[in-house]
Amino acid sequence: MPNTKGQIEAEISEAIIKFEREYMGRGPDETKTYIIDDMILVRLKGVLTPAEKHLAKAGEKTQGRSLIKQVRIELLEKAKVLLDTIIHDITGHNVKSLHTDISTSTGERIIIFTLDSVVELPDER
Repeated sequence: MPNTKGQIEAEISEAIIKFEREYMGRGPDETKTYIIDDMILVRLKGVLTPAEKHLAKAGEKTQGRSLIKQVRIELLEKAKVLLDTIIHDITGHNVKSLHTDISTSTGERIIIFTLDSVVELPDER
């Protein structure tokens, strides 16, 4: 079991990468996790598929960007139980809520988990 903040953040990042590959069909290019009190912020870079990149480039004429956002949000909402379990198994805390957004221009996604209490972390000395 991880025992430092950095180890916990790295384990969450790895679990989210695995989730993205298995559930979403493609993993991010880069992932970084930050634990801040009772929140976990996960920043994923390079998450758009080639098809989504083409759709986003089509611009407002096709509503491609909003379609990508809607589909990605819906997929994450449907997988909320899986994500809640990942976070609980690593931190021992229950997820109160999940918030997400994706940039169709940069291919970056942010996922924020709010937890039932502050994550108590050991000092990293």
